[in-house]
Amino acid sequence: MTLTVVDLERVQAKLDGDYRVELVNGDIVIMSPSGYESDEVALEFGAQLRNWIKPRRLGRVTGAGAGFVLPNADTRAPDVSFVRAERLRRSPQGFAELAPDLIVEVKSPSDSLAALRTKIDRFLAQGTQVGILVNPEQRWLEIRRSPHAAIQLQDGDMLTLPDLFPGWQLAVSELWSPVFEA
Repeated sequence: MTLTVVDLERVQAKLDGDYRVELVNGDIVIMSPSGYESDEVALEFGAQLRNWIKPRRLGRVTGAGAGFVLPNADTRAPDVSFVRAERLRRSPQGFAELAPDLIVEVKSPSDSLAALRTKIDRFLAQGTQVGILVNPEQRWLEIRRSPHAAIQLQDGDMLTLPDLFPGWQLAVSELWSPVFEA
């Protein structure tokens, strides 16, 4: 039996917000909470992006709680997403029914790199322009524009996405969780 967004919303309501759920190929997938560090890195990425985008009114940046109903009927929630203003003039109260222009997935200890790459590639196949995979454990990120084209950046590199954000740049080293010495 293929499930729908309505079924997803029912399951989500029963879980009382304790877990994120996604609809993938007609099946509901329950996502475990992310690790502390991965959530901190995702928040930092989103904050850096939002702080640059908001004053320029270029679009919307959201976190892991925002779901997207994709053209193939999957309902997914990336860790960070961006949608251009001209594509989403107003925030919907429910799920956005489109593929975001950019998604970011941050690896937590329970995630596999292969599964995250597959998730990003499925977004790309549905119209997302850029997917970024961030690996805090090994301090690198990967920019994906197609399943066969990935560029890896690490500490010392600058992330730029001139096709989406002309003039924006982010030092990869700025993403990582700080260490507070005693």
